[in-house]
Amino acid sequence: MSRRPHCLAALVATLLCACEPSQVAPAPAAPLRVVMPLPPPEVPPALVPIERCGATEEGFDAWVESFSEHAMAEGISGDVVRRALGNVAYDPSVIELDRSQRPHKVSFEAFSSSHVTPVRVRRAKKLLSTHGALLREITRRFGVEPEIVVAIWGLETDFGRNQGSTPAFRALATLAYDCRRTERFRAELSSALRILQRGDLSVDAMVGAWAGELGQTQFLPSSYERFGIDFDGDGRIDLVDSVEDALASTANYLAGHGWRRGVGYGPGSPNFEVLAEWNKSEVYRRTIAIFASKLV
Repeated sequence: MSRRPHCLAALVATLLCACEPSQVAPAPAAPLRVVMPLPPPEVPPALVPIERCGATEEGFDAWVESFSEHAMAEGISGDVVRRALGNVAYDPSVIELDRSQRPHKVSFEAFSSSHVTPVRVRRAKKLLSTHGALLREITRRFGVEPEIVVAIWGLETDFGRNQGSTPAFRALATLAYDCRRTERFRAELSSALRILQRGDLSVDAMVGAWAGELGQTQFLPSSYERFGIDFDGDGRIDLVDSVEDALASTANYLAGHGWRRGVGYGPGSPNFEVLAEWNKSEVYRRTIAIFASKLV
């Protein structure tokens, strides 16, 4: 019996097996990569415009930050800004004093008698003698009579003994943020920062009157910048501790506003009008004049 059919069947089976797809298990699929969205970039909070003002301390800190950025853009170093404004606080007592200002309602007779006392006149005469050489040089340089300089010195701070107790940057920043005289006191605050950066005074030394006036004759920072003089030659303009600088700068201020030597300084004189640049009050100006006249 022939075996060929069986061989043929075996051959066909072998060929069929060779043509079937492989039964090898597929490789496991790679896990899906989940891409998390990136967080949005941090955007610093918008600075409060320095033009903004306020009647309370709300918003003051944000405004100080904005003013600090502005000051640094204007050339004040970051270190100076931090020392001056880093911990500055709003002072409501400054605003209260500012709001309570009134034109002099006290009569000239009452005001002058309480400020030009016999004790103060005697002390002024003694200081005129003690600082005679200095005052003569100041008069030679600026043309301002010594008795006027000493009278202003005595009336403003009792010859340097009472220069005030309010930190200047606290007062100036408060008034610069307040809405009543914003532009004026922002300029004064900038001047104070430049005085600090120049090295004339330290932050601790910049203590004065409630409106930011500094020194033995009470200069606002802008006047300090413009008329302050290093008269003692130590490389700094120090109107707080240097009598030479304070008195010479006072004379320079008056000369810068048109003072004329030898034409008098009482009411009706050209110099009485110059004194209006120092203090607008006629009562105060008359008191300067009467005080000075007692020292001649």
